[in-house]
Amino acid sequence: MNARWLLSFLFFVCSISQTTAQVDTVKVGAYVLSVHDINFHDKEYTARFWLWFIYNNPKYDFTTQLDMPTAKGYEQSPPIADSIDGKAWVMMKMKATMKEKWNVQDFPFDQQHLSMQIENSQYDTSSMVFLADTKGSKFSPTEAIDGWDIRDFKVSAGTSEYETGFGDSRPGRNPQTFSTFLIEMNLQRDAMGLFMKIFLGMYIAFSIAMISFAPKPWEHEPRFGLPVGGLFAAVGNKYIIDSLLPESSTFTLVDSLHTLTFFAIFSILLVSAICLRLYDAGKKEKCLRVNKIGSRTILIAYAIINLIFIGTAVLN
Repeated sequence: MNARWLLSFLFFVCSISQTTAQVDTVKVGAYVLSVHDINFHDKEYTARFWLWFIYNNPKYDFTTQLDMPTAKGYEQSPPIADSIDGKAWVMMKMKATMKEKWNVQDFPFDQQHLSMQIENSQYDTSSMVFLADTKGSKFSPTEAIDGWDIRDFKVSAGTSEYETGFGDSRPGRNPQTFSTFLIEMNLQRDAMGLFMKIFLGMYIAFSIAMISFAPKPWEHEPRFGLPVGGLFAAVGNKYIIDSLLPESSTFTLVDSLHTLTFFAIFSILLVSAICLRLYDAGKKEKCLRVNKIGSRTILIAYAIINLIFIGTAVLN
């Protein structure tokens, strides 16, 4: 009885060992050549990179079994095939247009995290897993991204679970888990030049409105005409910037600075209206005093709040 139990136990252990041995390990690495055509409005970017696989099992064909779930589309060059230490070695050049949910909360002082996900579309983790070639995977230092710095580049292997059996009703086939190779990097924008380009029109619009404090408070035309002209210029500037960015339900730095400018111009018009009312009431000295205090208060408050908004975005 004990001998029969021992034989059953050994058979069970051998079965587990055999099942475990059937899981093949594929070593995967990547060399990123460039990241370009970064498009915030269409939520995409394009990446060019070399991809290689080292494996034992001859049934794998990564030229037809490759999948990039987060890509809008990709192209691959004819593979270069060889062997290394008795293992199959396949390398191919990839060009992928990737989907991306851009974080524009602090634009243009934003940081972005890019992630490219690669899977084998035919074999799940019960038969194949990826092992990341962390030593050989790098990005090209000569192919700089215009206006950006690449930081925290890394590759890793993980899993991706699909809550479906894809039509396979056999037990244990729902859900299915596939091994995943990830290429990740953080991008830091060189923002000061871009900030001046996109917000220069807004600050000029505010300056035009501030010039209205130069004429006497009772000179109607320049006192009200200049702020209204500045307001239209600021609104136009916001529409131009919004056309570059994806739709967002959050209040971004762009929204904050333009809203501040709108309120500042409205405050200029309000001070002019109060001054005009005081002048019509025969209170000329009080009119001039309100004009002086109002102009300085608006300018100082506008500058301080701008610095707070910008400083907070830079430090995030």
